[in-house]
Amino acid sequence: MTPTLFGRIQTRLFLVVTVGVVWTLLIGPLLVTLVDGADLGDVYRLAFGALVLVAVVGIGWELLYHALQQFRWEKDWPTLFGLVTGLPEAIVVYLLLRQDLPWSLGSVPVDAFTVHFASTWIVIWLTANGPMRVVFLRWRFRGGRLL
Repeated sequence: MTPTLFGRIQTRLFLVVTVGVVWTLLIGPLLVTLVDGADLGDVYRLAFGALVLVAVVGIGWELLYHALQQFRWEKDWPTLFGLVTGLPEAIVVYLLLRQDLPWSLGSVPVDAFTVHFASTWIVIWLTANGPMRVVFLRWRFRGGRLL
């Protein structure tokens, strides 16, 4: 299956809103230990701010990835590229959070951000390459579209 642009955007938003939110709720208490003087509410505000950025900025990334894929014979990434693309996305999201976007969240500790982003990215990537293919059988044959 080669995902269509619209299918990739749908899948990204679906996974961030479902898997990303659940994982953030689960990992939040661990992140409190990495942020000095922060309570759970502060950590969740920062973590969910990062998720919002991943969802919104991710649409732009998907447009860029789609344009780059047009130079490939198969018009798709190898599966490992989907995992590796998290690195440039993490850098951009971190820089935007440091600039107080989408809203002022205070200081952004690098270690807490790295643990949250990397673990969330891996969980979402594993879900997209495993359970999504089992639970949503037609998803694979509809170019990644859920609707």
